Amino acid sequence: MMEYLTGESHRPGRIEVICGSMFSGKTEELIRRMRRASFAKQRVEIFKPAIDTRYSEENVVSHDQHAIQSTPVDSSSSILLLSSDADVVGIDEAQFFDDGLVKVCNELANKGVRVIIAGLDMDFQGKPFGPIPGLCAIADEVTKVHAICVKCGALAYISHRLVQNDKRVLLGEKLTYEPLCRECYQKTLLEEQSVSMAPQQEEKLK
Repeated sequence: MMEYLTGESHRPGRIEVICGSMFSGKTEELIRRMRRASFAKQRVEIFKPAIDTRYSEENVVSHDQHAIQSTPVDSSSSILLLSSDADVVGIDEAQFFDDGLVKVCNELANKGVRVIIAGLDMDFQGKPFGPIPGLCAIADEVTKVHAICVKCGALAYISHRLVQNDKRVLLGEKLTYEPLCRECYQKTLLEEQSVSMAPQQEEKLK
């Protein structure tokens, strides 16, 4: 065990991305890796976007209510300024940050910092989300985690939005989003389109 922790404390600068849909365990995995680094006597700093206040204004909290202390910031440049003494930097909900996050993480890794990033790879419409695609491109390691589709039990593909709102950034939980596999998502889209077209068809028949 101690041999493994010695290896953990001497890992070189690198970028690790944990991505997937909502409810897939991204934050849980981020917290696990950060706690291991802390246990290995490394200096750790964890950041999250200031807009994410769902469970806590300061802590990073998973959907399973596991928490770890973090620093809320408004921009990626703040991470660079506040992590000068860190061996390991964790970043949660990275999709909400500006595109400058890619350069920031690259700079940290080049200085020998281990950077661990968690975030949604796609928005509710299935489009690549924020700086996550760029981070995956430069990452040393990408871990794709999956939730379970609530309709059929297969591996989930996307976070389907349950409320009528076209804003790309809409913080929410289980009442706002549900994980769906690709097939169930396509079926759901067809059902929603059918429902939205029904009033127009009724109007034409009058």
